[in-house]
Order: sequence, then structure tokens, then C-alpha cells
Amino acid sequence: MTRSSATRGDDRGAASIVGCAVMAALTVVAALVVHAGSVVATRHRAQAAADLAALAVAAALDRGAMSACTRADAVAGRMRVRVVRCEIRGWDAVVETAAPTSPVFGGRDATAIARAGPARG
Repeated sequence: MTRSSATRGDDRGAASIVGCAVMAALTVVAALVVHAGSVVATRHRAQAAADLAALAVAAALDRGAMSACTRADAVAGRMRVRVVRCEIRGWDAVVETAAPTSPVFGGRDATAIARAGPARG
């Protein structure tokens, strides 16, 4: 005795729905990983800009504090980062930079601080 297809539970196409749900979940996870990677890359870019800007300030200290901090702005600007703070303490230069991050994670700025100056013995 055979059942008709109308009375039998027809599961054709159910795997397609499950497959689509799995693909959607994987797409969301992949997007989050990409955004997290961009936040990490932005943080590293901010740190590199702070390091280079602090070195530029320390190298230009003989021309005056204002001229030296102007160099920091120029270096950071080339790296698409802004200088938040430029301080000169004696022969030491302290530079803080910030760069905007992905709005997925709140859109806060990635910040970094660097110091450059003579070696301390």
C-alpha cells in the first residue's frame, strides 16, 4: 500500500532553506571579522603615525616648539590620522594621534601615544 504525495510529509526543499540560513550566518560572521580586522589595522596605523610624528617633532626641536608640532601634523596627515596632542618636555616629544574606526563597533577613535627624544641612560 502506498501513500499519496499529498498525505506524505513532503520535505523537498527543506535543505535549501537550511543551507540559505547557514550561508547568511556565515556572511554575517565574515563581515564582523572583516570589520574587526579593519579596527586592528586602524589602531596599528594610529600607532605608526604617532611614532613617526614623535620622531619628526624630536628632529625638528631645534627650530622651535611650534615648528616641530607643525611637522607632526604634516606626518600624521599623510597617514590619514589626526594629532590630538603634541607636547614638548625638555628634549622629549610626546605625540598622541587618533583615527576613526568602523561604525559597526561604535565608531570610536583608535588612539595611540608615542614619545621620542634622547636615550636615557
